[in-house]
Amino acid sequence: FGVAANAHIPPDYLLKICERIGPLLDKEIPQSVPGVQTLLGVGRQSLLRDAKDCKSTLWNGSAFAALHRGRPPELPVNYVKPPNVVNITSARQLTGCSRFSHIFPSAAYQHIKMHKRILGHLSSVYCVAFDRSGRRIFTGSDDCLVKIWATDDGRLLATLRGHSAEISDMAVNYENTLIAAGSCDKVVRVWCLRTCAPVAVLQGHSASITSIQFCPSTKGTTRYLTSTGADGTICFWQWHVKTMKFKDRPVKFTERSRPGVQISCSSFSSGGMFITTGSTDHVIRIYYLGSEIPEKIAELESHTDKVVAVQFCNNGDRFVSGSRDGTARIWQYQQQEWKSIVLDMATKMTGNNLPSGEDKVTKLKVTMVAWDRYDTTVITAVNNFLLKVWNSITGQLLHTLSGHDDEVFVLEAHPFDQRIILSAGHDGNIFVWDLDRGTKIRNYFNMIEGQGHGAVFDCKFSPDGNHFACTDSHGHLLLFGFGCSKYYEKIPDQMFFHTDYRPLIRDANNYVLDEQTQQAPHLMPPPFLVDVDGNPHPTKFQRLVPGRENCKDEQLIPQLGYVANGDGEVVEQVIGQQTNDQDESILDGIIRELQREQDLRLINEGDAPHFPINRSYSSNDMDISASPNIGLRRSGQIEGVRQMHNNAPRSQMATERDLMAWSRRVVVNELNNGVSRVQEECRTVKGDIEISLYTVEKKKKPSYTTQRVSLSTNDSSSEYSDWTADAGINLQPPKRQTRQATQKICSSSEEENLKSLEERQKKPKQTRKKKGGLVSMAGEPNEEWFAPQWILDTIPRRSPFVPQMGDELIYFRQGHEAYVRAVRKSKTYSVNLQKQPWNKMDLREQEFVKIVGIKYEIGPPTLCCLKLAFLDPISGKMTGESFSIKYHDMPDVIDFLVLHQFYNEAKERNWQIGDRFRSIIDDAWWFGTVESQQPFQPEYPDSSFQCYSVHWDNNEREKMSPWDMEPIPEGTAFPDEVGAGVPVSQEELTALLYKPQEGEWGAHSRDEECERVIQGINHLLSLDFASPFAVPVDLSAYPLYCTVVAYPTDLNTIRRRLENRFYRRISALMWEVRYIEHNARTFNEPDSPIVKAAKIVTDDTEMVDLDSDGPGTSSGRRVSRRQSLRFNPDAWRKQCKELLGLIYEREDSEPFRQPSDPLSYPDYHDVIDTPMDFSTVKETLETGNYGSPLEFYKDVRQIFSNSKAYTSNKKSRIYSMTLRLSALFESRIKNIISEYKSAIQSQKRRRPRYRKRLRSSSSSLSSNRAPRYITLM
Repeated sequence: FGVAANAHIPPDYLLKICERIGPLLDKEIPQSVPGVQTLLGVGRQSLLRDAKDCKSTLWNGSAFAALHRGRPPELPVNYVKPPNVVNITSARQLTGCSRFSHIFPSAAYQHIKMHKRILGHLSSVYCVAFDRSGRRIFTGSDDCLVKIWATDDGRLLATLRGHSAEISDMAVNYENTLIAAGSCDKVVRVWCLRTCAPVAVLQGHSASITSIQFCPSTKGTTRYLTSTGADGTICFWQWHVKTMKFKDRPVKFTERSRPGVQISCSSFSSGGMFITTGSTDHVIRIYYLGSEIPEKIAELESHTDKVVAVQFCNNGDRFVSGSRDGTARIWQYQQQEWKSIVLDMATKMTGNNLPSGEDKVTKLKVTMVAWDRYDTTVITAVNNFLLKVWNSITGQLLHTLSGHDDEVFVLEAHPFDQRIILSAGHDGNIFVWDLDRGTKIRNYFNMIEGQGHGAVFDCKFSPDGNHFACTDSHGHLLLFGFGCSKYYEKIPDQMFFHTDYRPLIRDANNYVLDEQTQQAPHLMPPPFLVDVDGNPHPTKFQRLVPGRENCKDEQLIPQLGYVANGDGEVVEQVIGQQTNDQDESILDGIIRELQREQDLRLINEGDAPHFPINRSYSSNDMDISASPNIGLRRSGQIEGVRQMHNNAPRSQMATERDLMAWSRRVVVNELNNGVSRVQEECRTVKGDIEISLYTVEKKKKPSYTTQRVSLSTNDSSSEYSDWTADAGINLQPPKRQTRQATQKICSSSEEENLKSLEERQKKPKQTRKKKGGLVSMAGEPNEEWFAPQWILDTIPRRSPFVPQMGDELIYFRQGHEAYVRAVRKSKTYSVNLQKQPWNKMDLREQEFVKIVGIKYEIGPPTLCCLKLAFLDPISGKMTGESFSIKYHDMPDVIDFLVLHQFYNEAKERNWQIGDRFRSIIDDAWWFGTVESQQPFQPEYPDSSFQCYSVHWDNNEREKMSPWDMEPIPEGTAFPDEVGAGVPVSQEELTALLYKPQEGEWGAHSRDEECERVIQGINHLLSLDFASPFAVPVDLSAYPLYCTVVAYPTDLNTIRRRLENRFYRRISALMWEVRYIEHNARTFNEPDSPIVKAAKIVTDDTEMVDLDSDGPGTSSGRRVSRRQSLRFNPDAWRKQCKELLGLIYEREDSEPFRQPSDPLSYPDYHDVIDTPMDFSTVKETLETGNYGSPLEFYKDVRQIFSNSKAYTSNKKSRIYSMTLRLSALFESRIKNIISEYKSAIQSQKRRRPRYRKRLRSSSSSLSSNRAPRYITLM
């Protein structure tokens, strides 16, 4: 009977209920094991769990110490927050130990910031490395130079010249005495780090160098440097650790199974006994260095496509390989064979929240692999822009990390924190990830003003983990780290030596001399510091050059001369420090003597110098060559950073003391003997373990069982971390959220407001209530329901802060918390603490945000609700994340939202103790003195909110924020009585207000635009249908209006605000205009005549804002070329022509201006199905064959896609040019397409309506409004 009575209930009804409950529970209380739905689970796996069950009590210090007999325990799964630092410290005192993750939580990495971005090269920088001490940074660029920088302050210390083609890889030896650089000129050059003198020029390859590695092995005094090349060979160069002499001939293995095979990557084991290489013939080769000479011991052919990345683990004999076949493999030598765990990139995470982008590409490829510091996980980068984290033992997929918008070629593990890894790619993004949680900690976006974003090509951590350095496609070095940036602020943004690009002469062994001075580059006197165009920096920057620290001022001013560049154009450039006299200068004599001593020393040691001792050269002996075309110029064809000589007075000569100090300088120090010895012993032990493991496994009986198949990846960065053999097939447009047009933001916000107001109109009784009724006994509304004066004010003021659409702000968490405490204390309204943003996300003490949504809630009190989108502090772009807040103006509660412009101005003032200041309080200036500076609350040490203690002249003391303090100008009138105030003049008030930024009011100024809109509103007010919206609503006639409409506005209020220059940008004005219609629709029936009239008024006023030819203007003149273009559907043609002209001006566009030559590239059409070039695009555009900018956009992107598909070497110059040009194009075309779409929508919206309205307004207007509304609509 029971079954029959419940026949309507399906058998799987309970299962369906569980399926619906599961995702809801997962969202509120995440499971321990994601994606597993079961009725049998307990704790966080139970379907009956609630928040109370999953909480644990806080531990005190003694309990924390007592657990596990004093060993620091792992936190329970259900533990909400880690123990605080006090408990950890006290527990450590009791037990002597604690966990690093407790003392230093991963959230601390949010405090890493970019100290400086330095332009130091003229083209892409593919290589960056730290020395073994972390005090020096090396960069290798396509401009053929290797540069040495100081980590602590960013100074440029030295330039290593000699290569004649792009630098492809660099390596520093473990003793910190040598740096080796490989280049596309087929040569490996080695320099002494102490003196920058050349040590060796190694010529053993017949094609470009693809990777170089110093071997960690420590067998006696013999060391190895390995190099791999595009010729399919690997060379083992032997050198002596004491004398630093290299053998002329390497041990070479040529691994070319077929023509064209390249060895693309290599990696040494941590003990140096194994090195593995990956090749384009799909083969992994392993070499063993435990014998007398290197020998090849294995060839692994499990991959079915090119092997693009290999990386040994940090401890042991395992390594990971990544291939274009869509798999990575973790290899280990067992029972006489190398066995692997397969990691399939098609594997997806279990559970409901799958990252977007899993199916972006049809064929998955691995682009980079890495290990974490403790080898527990492997990280792989995939060409669908995702990172995958795998268990290195089982191969299980642990996390999928999403955030990048283009391929990732940089993975760099933290040197000692196994939780942390960096990733960077061609999208310009740099991410810091927490591997334990699978979450993003921090990201940076490399936006370059006027050039789009810069693709990030390499990234390295310093050995101490306090810094990391990145390089990009535009020649920049980016320095990141903890702490303040004050030392980096003392250096210029562009740093070149004036000798960087001077021609070199070469001998038969490929050693070089400076052509002009006939000197070895490392023995030349201290150079001058210049910018990218060759202009010398001021004297304060010249003292940053090593050797010029103690020079007199006259010695720091370079002599300028006129030089003819390659095009015959005469330009002003720096010239050298030599005289016109024929007599030998002090400088020449000292350098000649130093060189003679060095040559004699070499002869005595048995080695002939590479150059004749008399330093005389004939044209037959030397090859004179200049640096190749470097592909990226900032100032046309001017030969910047060049130098002449023989034209400087003796007053600019360096003294003998200076030059002797220069000759004895130490550019990079060797490691401390104790540190070096410990590290060497560690590498020796690791090498012995590797030999032992290999020997034991070699003697074991081989197994013939099938290999394990699982999933895993790698977390440590390869030494050649940003290069793969082949390019991708398509350059996808950026998918990250970008800063949209202001009008679009206003529109979306308006729709949000309309929806919320309509809902409120239907249910007015749901508003918050306070004691007292809506209407008084006299029939008038109770005053507590009136909109507050601070949101109705028509005069702009700095305080209280009135939000406007598009405002960029600094949000202060501690100020918001203080506001919430004040509301709860006064019981003004009910506050839900769980819904506060700091309880829903990880908020820092201050955040850079933008207002993207505004609405007001009915009181009492009337609340302002803001949607705040996070902005990247570097690029200024929205990150895609946001949060919402509610607040109102309260007495004695400080504003916690500050305009970004005011915040920046306050930071620049840099108030010091004892400084005098003034501040506006109640429309008067009050004067005081800064007494001290300390955080307002200890838990927010980096916040500038109320960080100054001040002493007012009336003997009161108070905490102040820097943006509330103004400097006292000269000639200021002080009060007659000490401690009194001085009235503020109107001019002073105006000077303190917000200053509009370029583009916020279109092409014209704010004054011009405001006056034009005022004229339009005046004309609109003369029309009868606008009269209901001319003045504020009469609350005596409509007493319930203020209980339904939270933010009243009208045309006269808008006009007064325009007259007072209240609006900070045109989007704020448009937002308020739209509120007229919203309020009418909220208070009235949606289809009533008054709502239709409101829509006409709103549309008319919008057209005044956007187009001077629309109704509402007093004349037909054009008011703003920018605004007219924005709503002209054909304006895109001119804009695309201008963009194409800009592209043609860039040297990067030269390879793409004409169709590819079939004679030079016979296989081009075999690879590329749809050829495209800029001449074809230009012709199509000029003949009018493009129907929209979208078609133009598609063809230009085809050019970049073809280049990436055909260019197999991602470290080639052509590939760098593609990335730079693509970034520039993408940054400009977005606005063109956005404006085109807006113009089309505007045209569709207004075309039929305004013809009728113009005819109607020219005729006599009837007093009967309802029929006119019907006629107009």
